[in-house]
Amino acid sequence: MNFTFSKRARGLSMALMLVGAVAAVIGILGDHSEHHQHSWASLFVNGFFFFGIATGTLFFYALQNATETAWSVMVKRIYEGLMSFLPITAVVLVVCFLAGSFGLHHIWHWMDPRVTDPNDLEHFDALIAGKSAFLNLPFFWVRTLAYLGCFVFGAWWFRKQSLEMDQLTGDTLVKRHLLTYRRGALFLVFFAVFSSILSWDWLMSIDAHWFSTLFGWYVFAGMWVSAMVCAVVLVLYLRRKGYMPQLSNSHVHDMGKWVFAISFLWSYLWFSQFMLIWYANIPEEVTWHQTRINEHPWLLWGMFFTNFAVPMVLLMSRDAKRNPRFLMFVGTVIFIGHWLDAIQIVMPGAVGHNFHGVGLLEVGMFLAFLGLLIHRTLTTLTKAPLTPVHHPFLEESIHHQI
Repeated sequence: MNFTFSKRARGLSMALMLVGAVAAVIGILGDHSEHHQHSWASLFVNGFFFFGIATGTLFFYALQNATETAWSVMVKRIYEGLMSFLPITAVVLVVCFLAGSFGLHHIWHWMDPRVTDPNDLEHFDALIAGKSAFLNLPFFWVRTLAYLGCFVFGAWWFRKQSLEMDQLTGDTLVKRHLLTYRRGALFLVFFAVFSSILSWDWLMSIDAHWFSTLFGWYVFAGMWVSAMVCAVVLVLYLRRKGYMPQLSNSHVHDMGKWVFAISFLWSYLWFSQFMLIWYANIPEEVTWHQTRINEHPWLLWGMFFTNFAVPMVLLMSRDAKRNPRFLMFVGTVIFIGHWLDAIQIVMPGAVGHNFHGVGLLEVGMFLAFLGLLIHRTLTTLTKAPLTPVHHPFLEESIHHQI
């Protein structure tokens, strides 16, 4: 069955984009920070958050191919729809990086050549200068283009193979499936490296004096759980509209288990990073958490307990993972919680004392990106059957029961 992008759904996505854009413009006009730093930081944090959703979906899609998982075949087109948002967010990130490279903002302080110039006594930073072999613009752009090129190409390639498999049968279909299996495993190798390093480049280097060996995994877990939440909410929406009649409660249950499990993975990584730094109490390590605890405690602790306690308490039972309305509500709360996590990662270091909490600017850009994600994803879903026509594991997926 093919999906039809209804006027009501299209109108909702357009309304979100319009309302969000208006709110963001009002927020930008009220931004009196130097170089409109707050506006650029808000654009970046939302661009990265939604990039993380598309990239986390791509990772899980490749993982399902590499492990030849059968149950997820029924929902693989949902993942493809979310992956289609990747090029748009990649463009947003490139714009932010270009602006920083040309000095239009100073989210990444190390991009300012004065901080590594020992003759500039006012701006020279010996610690950042010591990291200049890695944190320099030419090398940064080589790495960034490698990340984005790999992910965008991977999303395009997997989608292309999926659509072509709808036209294949017999041995040709099996050979194509084995090709996606091998390429999925290969992609995971690149993703394992790139997902960690990009978090150092794009996020950790905002606070260039600070570092954490767990930071890459912590950021990756946030991207992954946000992607799984979007996927399960989208599946539940389509099912409520009468699509995907062969989708069973077992499929929904499995998706709910992933949300539950990765929420605990994220909580474990966040707490491990925090606890080790807090216990050691080494001055150069505690600065990142000190800023957030002292200046934004409600954001930090509210975000953590939302992302930890909500899935722990509300998604523990089997029935909770099979209740569509309840699962959609909990998923929405977790989704907002991880958006707040992205804000607390970026804004204190990027904006400094000019950041006073989540305001109209952040919410406006969030709504605009959310509307664009909905519009792009649902548009992509109209271009192919919601369930793969041919797949070696299709029958097994249809009869999946737990």
